[in-house]
Parts: sequence; structure tokens; C-alpha cells
Amino acid sequence: MRSVKGLTRALNDSGRFRYKDPEAVVDFLIVGGGVVGLAVAQRLTQCFPYKSTYLVERHSRAGEETRYASLKAQLLIACITSHVTQKYDLCARSYPGLYYPPESLKTKLCLRGRDLMYERCITYNIPYKQTGKLVVAKANQLPYIQSLYTKSLKLKWPPYSSTEAQKEPVLPTKLLSREAIEKLEPDLSTDIVAALWCPKTGIVDSHSFMESLEQDVIDSEEGQLVFNSEVVRIDRYRNPSEKKYVGGASSSEEGWVVQVRSEEEETYSLLARTLINASGLSSVMVLNSLLPQDKRIPMFYARGSYASYHGPGVSDIKHLIYPCPHTGPNAHAFESLGTHLTLDLQGKIRFGPDIEWIDIPEEDIKGTEEDTDFWTKWLKPDDSRLPDIHQAVTSYLPGVTLEGLQPDYVGIRPKLIPPGGGFQDFLFRTDYPDEFTQRNGSNPMVSLLGIESPGLTSSLAIAEMVVDGMLKR
Repeated sequence: MRSVKGLTRALNDSGRFRYKDPEAVVDFLIVGGGVVGLAVAQRLTQCFPYKSTYLVERHSRAGEETRYASLKAQLLIACITSHVTQKYDLCARSYPGLYYPPESLKTKLCLRGRDLMYERCITYNIPYKQTGKLVVAKANQLPYIQSLYTKSLKLKWPPYSSTEAQKEPVLPTKLLSREAIEKLEPDLSTDIVAALWCPKTGIVDSHSFMESLEQDVIDSEEGQLVFNSEVVRIDRYRNPSEKKYVGGASSSEEGWVVQVRSEEEETYSLLARTLINASGLSSVMVLNSLLPQDKRIPMFYARGSYASYHGPGVSDIKHLIYPCPHTGPNAHAFESLGTHLTLDLQGKIRFGPDIEWIDIPEEDIKGTEEDTDFWTKWLKPDDSRLPDIHQAVTSYLPGVTLEGLQPDYVGIRPKLIPPGGGFQDFLFRTDYPDEFTQRNGSNPMVSLLGIESPGLTSSLAIAEMVVDGMLKR
């Protein structure tokens, strides 16, 4: 396994932005307007309608940070992995909690998020389709899908699931024979001898999904979305003895001073009583700005490429198709579940994503916080990955031709561990203004780290866990 470097940069590493006293106070401030940040903001405005909720996003609209080229977003509802935080001009999948440890946050939040996603789609008329998914296996891979099937039978319902829902299996699956597979997908290779059928997997228009979250925040009493505004500095704030009042705050106020740079390059500071760091690829950089150098957390980056397909060998595909992941010398391929077939609501076929670890150039390692977007240089699709994608796909769909593949889009996945690092769960970290006593429950900063796949499917469940499970206490 090759070695790649991690990035341990932090906000305001150069010291360019000096401390500013806060000019106003807000109850909840969310950094990052991706799908998770929007979900948290929506949940806060719902649960705390008379407290101020302020979401700050550096881009001009929501959901652009892990943008795949410049296409419209339609992400997959994944019940255990959508591989990339966002898939543009595509639809989102809902996966079963198959691949990760049963008690992990990825499994629990994905299963819970799947149901919350479907409920929201129905309530808000968001386009979706429950397509079902096949995990296909060759003879030597039979033990693997049999183990997935056994695991699916033992999965428990995640917290907050309704009593009515719990009357059914949390993850219905079925092992299919070769004959049954041929009836569902006749183009599959004759080497495929069995498959695991996951009927609850589906696709959803993620653009409409995120728009519905935005609209809920806009329509709320105290919610506000602020775009084209970048958080450039964060400081702990404790004022228990000074006779200083800040925009409605008491003299004993504690919290977080968040300095924001507007589109006009002007900066202003807010005092956030509670801070939610949901900034995706920048989440570690935000947290690192509060940590000593030797305690900083490195971030690793992995590129995922997709290819669209128009050609033979997929005559009547109706379901999402996944190969068994390559486990290699490890117990499980947690880094990537293989190059799979995806559909959108118009029936367009794509294959991907593959995984390509980014080796950060030395000049970017040594650069300032201004260079943290080095990964944008890797977002341009090209045909260099097509032969590898073709080779992976023809292992289960032999009729697919290389000529029919075209580069489609590319995305970046935030990783907390390097290649070969094994399983890394979602990480929810809580810090407090008093860094020495770390008093529980007092003005927390909650950092949502490593929220890659299945982040979209899990987004509503993440918001539920943060707001109902952490902040309400």
C-alpha cells in the first residue's frame, strides 16, 4: 500500500486575521452549507424555533464543496455508502447497512437516514424511485455475500426509529440464485452465480432534497442562510467577570467568536453560543485552528471518477448493481466498494466511482491556508481512468465496451485515515470554550468529521443525533 501525505493545516495559519471582538450574538451557528449543514440547520429551526440559527457558506449556493465538475446535483440515498459526498446530475441511492460494523455510526445513521429520507421525499414531493440493488458475486465470492446476508438479519433498529417500523426487519435482503439473477438482469456475466438483493435501495433527486431543507430554514422565524461568506478565524470566548456586553449577550456569556469574511472582503465577528462545524473538506482545518500543533488532525484526500455509458451490454438495466468489493490482504475494502453501476431518474447509466488517492505536492503541504483548495485541481474529468473503469465493469457486465464510456465527473472524498488504514467511522467531536475543564453541556462546538459516504443518506439522521441527542440535553 503506497504512502500518501496528510494535510494538517488550520484556519488563519498565516495570522492574517487578527482577533475581533464580536459585534452580535447568535444562538446556533453552522459552518458549511452542504447537505449535512443544511440538515442540521433545518432541524435546529424546527426544534428551537425562537432561537437564532445562522448558517454560513463560503460558496454562492448550497452543496458545492465536493462538487463534481459543475453539474447539477442529484445524489444517491445510500443505506451504506454513496461513496462521494455529492453526485451531480445524478440520483442518490439508499443502501442497506451491510458493509460497515453493525454498531458503527455509519451503519446506524445510514439505516435511520434512509427512512427519514424516504419520509421527506413523500411529504415534500421530492422525486425518488425505490429501484433495489444487487450485490453480485462470482463463485469465489459466495462466502462474502453470505456473510453480508447473515449480518443483515442481525442488524438492530437504530435509535429514534418508530415502533411501527420496528415490526419489520430493519434491512430486508434476499440471496438470489443464478436463475433468479438472469430474470432481473440478463446482461450480467455468466460468472455471476449469486447475488444479494436489497429492495429498499433507491434513488432520489438530491437537488430537490437540498432545496426543501433550504426552504424550511428560510421560512422559519429565526433561521438565516448566508452565502458567499467564509469563516476565517475561530476563537474561544469566555467573559465571566468582565462588564462587557455584546449584542444581547449577558456579562457572563461564553461561546465562540467566529470571524467571517464577506464577498466584499470585509470581515465581521459573531459570538456563537453553540457552534456546529459541518464544513466537509474543511472541517478538520476548522478544528485544527483551536488545537496545538502537535495535536492537529491530518486530512487525506481521495479522488473518485465517474464515467457515463452509452453502448451495448446494458440493454434493460433497472437496478443498481454492485460488485463484491475487493478485500485484498485486508479484512474489508472500507476505502471503496468497487466500481458500480448507478442510475438516475431519467435512466442514464454511470459507472463509478473508482478511488485514486491524492499525493499532496510539497508546495501545498508547506503553503498557507490560502492554498487549502489545492484539491480543486483534481476535479477536471479526463479519460485516463476509463481503461481501469472498463476493466472493473466488464468483470460483471462483459458486454460493456470501452468506446461507450465517457468521462462524466469527479469528486473528492475527505478521509481521516490514509490508504490501508482500515475502517474509519463518522467522528463527532465536542469541544468547549473552557479548554481546561471541558465542562459538559456548556456552549459546545460540535465538529462533524470524516462525513463522506454515506453522508447524504445519513444527513437527516446526523441532524437528529446532533440536535435531539446532543444539544437538547
